[in-house]
Amino acid sequence: MKHIITPLDLSIKEMDSYLDLADRIMAAPKKFSHVCDGKKLATLFYEPSTRTRLSFEAAMLNLGGSVLGFSSSESSSATKGENVADTIRVISSFADICAIRHPKEGAPMVAAQYSKIPVVNAGDGGHQHPTQTLTDILTIRALKGRLQGLTVGLCGDLKFGRTAHSLITTLARYANIRFVLISPLELKIPDYIRDTTLIQKNIPFQEVERLENIIGDLDVLYMTRVQRERFFNEEDYVRLKDSYILDMAKMNLAKKDMIVLHPLPRVNEIATEVDQDPRAVYFEQVQYGVYIRMALIMKLLEVDDIER
Repeated sequence: MKHIITPLDLSIKEMDSYLDLADRIMAAPKKFSHVCDGKKLATLFYEPSTRTRLSFEAAMLNLGGSVLGFSSSESSSATKGENVADTIRVISSFADICAIRHPKEGAPMVAAQYSKIPVVNAGDGGHQHPTQTLTDILTIRALKGRLQGLTVGLCGDLKFGRTAHSLITTLARYANIRFVLISPLELKIPDYIRDTTLIQKNIPFQEVERLENIIGDLDVLYMTRVQRERFFNEEDYVRLKDSYILDMAKMNLAKKDMIVLHPLPRVNEIATEVDQDPRAVYFEQVQYGVYIRMALIMKLLEVDDIER
């Protein structure tokens, strides 16, 4: 039984096989509409989510399975004091696979230790978000044609942004990747990412504060929002929330084939005028998220052996 807690739980070979299966699903989705008949997905979401939770649910429904779960801690026995270990022991009797989001870093790992079914981390605090990363790399591979030899800019909240942490950790394993980390000083990438993923592995990167000075060098721009829920006080959030806004003036400085990704939700870090630019692919990215989660569910439930 396999769990997906961080992107590093998948080797590059395994990750590529997930992406290849997602490609097959995209090409002929109806072919996969009954591969999970009789299977159940439990979605345990202890903090709010729209895209991730509904994407998991859509993925399982598209495969012919069914879904149960809760969308906030207030609607679960967590309000009575039940811990994650006990919850997953119970859920293991109801479902075949589980996706869990939790505000505490490490909670999905605890769940995996006590679970009888595969556990997928759907986001834990400011730590990791592996299925968003699978979505991101599927989007990049589909639209750029490769995952090697890219200059990738990540902009905004790089301190608390779990999507940025997971993406850096994953892309750093591909050849000839260069990172440009664009953030205010207070929201720079954590030391453990800089030291263990970038410096120790000799991955070229630079840290800058102004997006317009570097956007012309990028093949991929990954925008993130400044997350109010990760701040300890409102004053710091208000001071930093508008640090970076991508508008058409900045887009005009970028390459004609650069693509702009965003894990969403967007607040105001991307002006709505950018939505009409063909390089803005963040809404396409959402659809790729359904396909890759379909592939992930199939792989973890070992139902990926249908005739090709």
